Amino acid sequence: MADNLTEDQRKRNMSNIRSRNTKPELVVRSIIHKLGYRFRLHVRYLPGKPDIVLARHKKIILVHGCFWHTHDCKRGNVTPQTNDEYWQTKRQKNMERDAANHLAYDSQGWTTLAVWECETKDYKKLTEMLSSFLQPQ
Repeated sequence: MADNLTEDQRKRNMSNIRSRNTKPELVVRSIIHKLGYRFRLHVRYLPGKPDIVLARHKKIILVHGCFWHTHDCKRGNVTPQTNDEYWQTKRQKNMERDAANHLAYDSQGWTTLAVWECETKDYKKLTEMLSSFLQPQ
């Protein structure tokens, strides 16, 4: 099946997709702030510039888009109908980079949590998950 948008429409659509301050990321940040934690965003000295860093607690929260990071949910299992080879390579590299960053965080003593875009839809469950993750050990 061919793309139902023109090339210019597709280009405009793709250029509007942000990598920072996305809606799922804002939801997660709001919950963490309401729980009383303070954090830094996109810390440059860490590999991959993680989304949310709680340095005092040595914890990192990564907010992943289901499509972009190939989650096993409805949105993550979508296979683009056009330019398939490009998207397959792009998503594979994202997964490989995520794994490498995770290993780097572990080796530096950071504890990480990946929050998927689909998990941000259930506010109560997400709050419980974040609260549990952020509890001192």
